[in-house]
Amino acid sequence: MKNMAEKNNGIAVSLKKVVKTFKTGEETVNILNEADLEVKAGDTLAVTGESGTGKSTLLHIIGTLLKPDLGSVGYFGIPDIYNFSDSNLARFRNKNIGFVFQFHYLLNEFSCIENVAMPLFIRKEKKDDALKTARDYLCEMGLEKRLNFKPYMLSGGEQQRAAVARALVCSPEVILMDEPTGNLDPAHAGKLHNIIIDLNKKYGKTLVVVTHDKDFSDMMRHKIKITGGMIEHIN
Repeated sequence: MKNMAEKNNGIAVSLKKVVKTFKTGEETVNILNEADLEVKAGDTLAVTGESGTGKSTLLHIIGTLLKPDLGSVGYFGIPDIYNFSDSNLARFRNKNIGFVFQFHYLLNEFSCIENVAMPLFIRKEKKDDALKTARDYLCEMGLEKRLNFKPYMLSGGEQQRAAVARALVCSPEVILMDEPTGNLDPAHAGKLHNIIIDLNKKYGKTLVVVTHDKDFSDMMRHKIKITGGMIEHIN
């Protein structure tokens, strides 16, 4: 994927004239109105702004979870990823995109290490190999003593660190985060902010993060906000 990014002038993700509307009763709400965006490979981008402006919608469209009404979403030189079939799109997503949401979405019936290895199990990797990879990422998150804990036995900060490890386990080039520290107290949030930024520095992952936290957004190289359906660059 990095070679593909180089051939595409280093652009990891490209949105061109993306339109998304939602209907609420008889009213049509324009969330994105011919929005354009380019994110370079290895860059960090914060999506900021008031609630209800379309930040999560934008992230879901980038993450191939929500198809735009019009426009294209390109990845690493692929002109429009939504031209893929559903099955091919799912495979692309599993391999190339990692997700971290405000809620961790860990499964309480599985251990911490099993939760993190789950994307690799879905890819039908050998169990021992998948668990080793999951263990490595959990250790990097400082959770080496929590491998066999169930999610309900972890603190909120530990749960989110496990969710970050799960997002990384398939070695995706792009990591998308939707308010990843929104449910954490300031101390745990600050710790996770530093871990996330270090991931970019160490692995060169492309990060797109929706956040209301100004301190966190200030740690990103670029910031945008959505105004009237258009993407406005802050820096």
